[in-house]
Amino acid sequence: MNFARICAAAVMLAGPAVAQQSPDIEMWRLDCGTLELSDTGPFSDTQLYDGEERVLTDSCYLIRNADRYLLWDAGLPAALKGASAEQYVFTLGLEKTIADQLDELDLTPADIDLVGLSHYHDDHIGQAMVFPQAQLLIGSDDADAVTSGAMESTRAQLAPWLSEGASGEITRVTGDHDVFGDGSVRMLAMEGHTPGHKSLVVHLPRTGTVMLTGDLYHFEEQIANRGVPAFNTDRADTLASMHRFDQMAENLDATVVIQHDPRHLDRLPTFPESAK
Repeated sequence: MNFARICAAAVMLAGPAVAQQSPDIEMWRLDCGTLELSDTGPFSDTQLYDGEERVLTDSCYLIRNADRYLLWDAGLPAALKGASAEQYVFTLGLEKTIADQLDELDLTPADIDLVGLSHYHDDHIGQAMVFPQAQLLIGSDDADAVTSGAMESTRAQLAPWLSEGASGEITRVTGDHDVFGDGSVRMLAMEGHTPGHKSLVVHLPRTGTVMLTGDLYHFEEQIANRGVPAFNTDRADTLASMHRFDQMAENLDATVVIQHDPRHLDRLPTFPESAK
């Protein structure tokens, strides 16, 4: 293969470039719950955070590209609204549902065209079934894990797309994925937390590039000391994904938003204001 063909192949593998003409795009951060930790120990397999108490936020994101809407992650279940639940080291709470916040923007669940999931954990899929008409975007390996027979409760939460005989439209994403086909929003392969875990990169005309971590990181300290949760599915994949994400963020001069870190809430406008 000659040099020109090698370069052309590399461009194709790298994914589409950002469109020359900026698309009409904006992004809102939605409050999708709170997770209070009595012990952060499980978030490191080398005992980095043993005994530490911590409060995490649960963030979802609404992205409008022209007249199409993507919901990125679906938070804790709506049934938790106004209540709390204890699970292991977590106390879970929810003040507003996604539908409540859409209503503040004069939108309804029916207006959502796409639901993109960073991964299959409960705090990221809890309200997905509110949007059965939307196309689901999920990592292929995550979808395979959910339908393997070992995760029936998770499969039930994604029933419109992953139950037997489901009719919901679904895209099982392998590698990176250009969500709108114009380079403005891409799901990034960042495996390790789960087999098909994804992060998201969003190119906004005024704000610049924003990278949403999914659960690659849960809080800032994990960036500095490479804290790998004990419950991740693959340690080596996690570390490789951290390396890739960090390099991309630096090369794109991106604003990194750790979705669970409340210290990152001010990196985007406060709802109902949007980043443009």
